[in-house]
Amino acid sequence: MVTMRKRTLKVLTVLVLFIFLTSFFLNYSHTMVTTTWFPKQMVVEISENFKKFMKYTHRSCTCARCVGQQKVSWFERLFWFTYYMLQREKQPNNLNDTIRELFQVVPGNVDPLLEKRSVGCRRCAVVGNSGNLRESWYGPQIDSHDFVLRMNKAPTAGFEMDVGSKTTHHLVYPESFRELAENVSMVLVPFKTTDLEWVVSATTTGTISHTYVPVPAKIKVKKNKILIYHPAFIKYVFDSWLQGHGRYPSTGILSVIFSLHICDEVDLYGFGADSKGNWHHYWENNPSAGAFRKTGVHDGDFESNVTATLASINKIRIFKGR
Repeated sequence: MVTMRKRTLKVLTVLVLFIFLTSFFLNYSHTMVTTTWFPKQMVVEISENFKKFMKYTHRSCTCARCVGQQKVSWFERLFWFTYYMLQREKQPNNLNDTIRELFQVVPGNVDPLLEKRSVGCRRCAVVGNSGNLRESWYGPQIDSHDFVLRMNKAPTAGFEMDVGSKTTHHLVYPESFRELAENVSMVLVPFKTTDLEWVVSATTTGTISHTYVPVPAKIKVKKNKILIYHPAFIKYVFDSWLQGHGRYPSTGILSVIFSLHICDEVDLYGFGADSKGNWHHYWENNPSAGAFRKTGVHDGDFESNVTATLASINKIRIFKGR
């Protein structure tokens, strides 16, 4: 009984705080200039998605191990904090116009947990790009998952025995885009406003072909297969999980935290260095592939500590390969 009262009080506290913040931003949006990161309609969208999420809190999980079981206080605090974190970008350019154009191109009514409620156990494989996948023979094991998430330029052709052939979701940003199979959902990770403008352009006029490097002017992705990783979620991962380490989160850690919210079981493959301590991609021999760990773009060591900690409390499993 005491446990139920504490749980009820916790949920009510989160709801009250969320309602307060939503009300605050809705009112504040009337006094802000039109280039604020989140216009009123986006805050309303977050509010509606939060209502949908609350319906899932009592869903039973039939997996052998479930992310939502075995409560750990610090994990619960970070996990729940997602739903009232909002991001602002300094002096964004014409963002409101970009958002309006974006949702004329891609669907805006996607279930925030990707129909998680309809399944009793959703098992997810998050496949990184580490060279430790070479000769790992993880392919069939990876393909046995319900969702298989990959990222950036990672190929599967020619590496099926080690990395599998199945992909359900592929996380990219414009500079890391690769052509995807028709049945794969592209998850755009917008690190900057230009990334949102690019996906509009790449599916319509093709006018954007260069950001800070050349990017594909046109992409062959069905519009109903395009998902947008919420910028507020990126901010939440950076501030809460990474505590500001690095310049911004890697697509790898973004994939992991994303999976914790849409999956019941999360297995990681291809993360970290190989058995010799080398950081490189499984499809290339590139001695500078791990240079980001030295430049400060991503803090690879801190991100590795986060995943190791999650594994230590049985929220994820890490398969380290060779």
